[in-house]
Amino acid sequence: MRRSFLASAVVLISAALLHAQAPKAELVHVEKIWDKAPHNGFTDLTRFQNLFYLCFREADSATTGEGVIHTMISASGKTWVDNVIVKESGVDLRDPKLIVTPDEKRLYLLCGGQSATQGRQPRYATTMDGKVWTPMQKLLAKGDWLWRTTINPADKRFYGACYNIHPNSGGPAPEKEWSLKTYASTDGAVWQLSSIMNVPGQAGETTLRFLKDGSALALVNRQGGDRKGVIGMAKAPYRDWTWAATGLPLGGPNFIELPDGKLIAGSRGFGATPGPHMVLFAMTANSLTPILELPSGGDCSYPGFYWHDDLLHVTYYSSHEGKAAIYYAQVRIK
Repeated sequence: MRRSFLASAVVLISAALLHAQAPKAELVHVEKIWDKAPHNGFTDLTRFQNLFYLCFREADSATTGEGVIHTMISASGKTWVDNVIVKESGVDLRDPKLIVTPDEKRLYLLCGGQSATQGRQPRYATTMDGKVWTPMQKLLAKGDWLWRTTINPADKRFYGACYNIHPNSGGPAPEKEWSLKTYASTDGAVWQLSSIMNVPGQAGETTLRFLKDGSALALVNRQGGDRKGVIGMAKAPYRDWTWAATGLPLGGPNFIELPDGKLIAGSRGFGATPGPHMVLFAMTANSLTPILELPSGGDCSYPGFYWHDDLLHVTYYSSHEGKAAIYYAQVRIK
């Protein structure tokens, strides 16, 4: 791991070169679309059966309360309609993520669940029509947090990176080091260990994607060490990862590969104005360069991305207008 991190000088040179060549991002439209709960946050976005599906958590605060997963739908992004709330009695459902199954017949919802009596463990539910959802089912083991899933086009399997804050003791207290591993599944229900990612510094929230060239990239936040994110790369069969330091703190990291091969990432970051904001970055296999700061501030980030009709559609949450609310933006990438 130590050898695989790029030297800081190389990272700075790479970032400078990328800045000169970075794509430009233009904010086309942004609006607040939901703020009914005391805290509304942690979004994701996809398209299913010709509709946008947005999900987010509603609760008393970012860290407390019995969180539920709220879904909304829209044909084009112009008008959003309240849809279904998914919940589990006595459990705080957190970090919801949406993905369409490889057969395109089901919408798959992944989230974490935690309670004082049950501890924490990933959950999933599915729907065939966006309205009737299966009951929440548990995945993996107690203490695990499978934070996001993605489909590998090459084998049509689900993949995701899972972190565990107490891999050795099984107890509730965080340890000095956490484990970060990838898992794979053919159906989203039964998962098998795929790789051990070997990221020091309490690696946590991780988005994993498979690129058009067949390689895999991972964008990882770290809550220990220097608390700055890293980017991982692996070739098939995706068991050996090499790592590059971004030099930036990340929160709720996500990224997308556009049709022309550009990589756009989003995270809680620091842009042109002081303080944390929802920032879009030009991304490479070893760097992030800020290209657009969306209207935001304070408690914010956790974006969902979807490319549709030559625009990047972005959902995120932010508290810059007084309370944590859900926002939807359209961004043109040049």
